[in-house]
Amino acid sequence: MISSFSLKEAQLDNPLEKILLPPTDPNAEVQEIPPYKLVYVNGACPRTYRVYTDDSMIGVIFQHITHWSNAVDKIRYAQAVDAAVGLDQFMKVARISTTAAEQPPTEEELLDKEFDSLTTEEWERLKRYVPQAKHLLAA
Repeated sequence: MISSFSLKEAQLDNPLEKILLPPTDPNAEVQEIPPYKLVYVNGACPRTYRVYTDDSMIGVIFQHITHWSNAVDKIRYAQAVDAAVGLDQFMKVARISTTAAEQPPTEEELLDKEFDSLTTEEWERLKRYVPQAKHLLAA
């Protein structure tokens, strides 16, 4: 027989059981490897840990019998800290490339767009824009 499972039902069965404890919870199984905190989530092999820096979760790493791994690459690490550092470096690079990709277009780039496709905000930017005419000569 297949039955549906809901979080509310689980909480009614055992209201004291918490899912995904934060690293500050006294019942959380936490390993501190400065500057990281590893919080055990579940599993036997691999064991799953959430990785925190300060109060921010950066991702998940896994403890296998012979090695550690993270959720972003296919590398086998000898130590938990190496898997956490690999995860952290990947997330920093991903954050930088996402931030760079989300930069608004410059006014020069807006001038190259079709007028019908400009938003109101882009029109306002163009109204205030004064081009730098460094290479123009008087005829």
